[in-house]
Amino acid sequence: MSKKMKKFANGVVVQDRAREIIGALSGKKIYLPDVTSGYPASTLVGGKQSFSIDPLATGEGYPDVRSFKRKFGLFIPSTNTSMESELWSIIYKNQPALKGIGLHTTNVITPKPQVGDRAGVLQYRNDFLAGLKTATTQALQAEPEYLIMGMSMEHILENLEEAKAPVDDVSKLSGNLGVSAWHDAVSAGLKKFGAKKISVLTPFEANGNANALKFFQQLDFEVANIVGMGCGSAIDIGHVPDWAKEKIIKEELVYDAESGEKVDAIVQCGTNFSLSDVIEALEPEINVPILGINVTLLWHALRENGFSEPLVGGGRLLRKF
Repeated sequence: MSKKMKKFANGVVVQDRAREIIGALSGKKIYLPDVTSGYPASTLVGGKQSFSIDPLATGEGYPDVRSFKRKFGLFIPSTNTSMESELWSIIYKNQPALKGIGLHTTNVITPKPQVGDRAGVLQYRNDFLAGLKTATTQALQAEPEYLIMGMSMEHILENLEEAKAPVDDVSKLSGNLGVSAWHDAVSAGLKKFGAKKISVLTPFEANGNANALKFFQQLDFEVANIVGMGCGSAIDIGHVPDWAKEKIIKEELVYDAESGEKVDAIVQCGTNFSLSDVIEALEPEINVPILGINVTLLWHALRENGFSEPLVGGGRLLRKF
């Protein structure tokens, strides 16, 4: 029986070494395409006439120099200035364990970033969902092996099933690549702590908070407290200072407002609402795990792909699980 062959973007045709792994958190099969075997096609130009080098594309291939362990495709709204920086900071803090982990970021165009009222959120939702197909096509040009959806879908969609649909669409458009999405990541992270009752911090206005409340309830978590910053635009979200986030967490989110007991965990939504430094500062003080969306999405993507080392720079979730 002939072995399956693959024609790479450079025209090289060699045996396709695509494989499947089992997600360490989900237990699901994850398809990993062959992004190495045919690369690079290279012909030496210049140099001494007596100098030669063997052709580099031999069928075994040479991996991407910066992303030789895993090449992640990251989707973020075009207004997002925080998530990519936050993820890279964790990757750089965890060398050599995460050496060879690479991010290829694709912006989803959101030309009208006003989200301070329902009309603005609806426009933002329509722009984001419409831009996902184009963004997926762009992301695939870099041949990622796995995808990260860097968006709080509950901000713009009203229930869990609606939040799942665009993630499933992206996976299908990409040839069934694995995708780490917020609903899967936060559920897996909270379960690691045995959390049932949570508090939630968001940058959202009232409608976004209502969606977030429903989102976590549909994931079977009890929401004791939820506080939103009511940011008027997606750009405003990236400008909320850490001291304000710390104040809200310490004064509003540590304890159940009704029972007075500590919640099991605190969750933060909004990928432009950076929280890793706040997590590092506050967790030892309040003794409650804090799951920020960016940290949790990176944790989920790494763990699903078999990278199990304890990591620093993102709180207890990265260190313990």
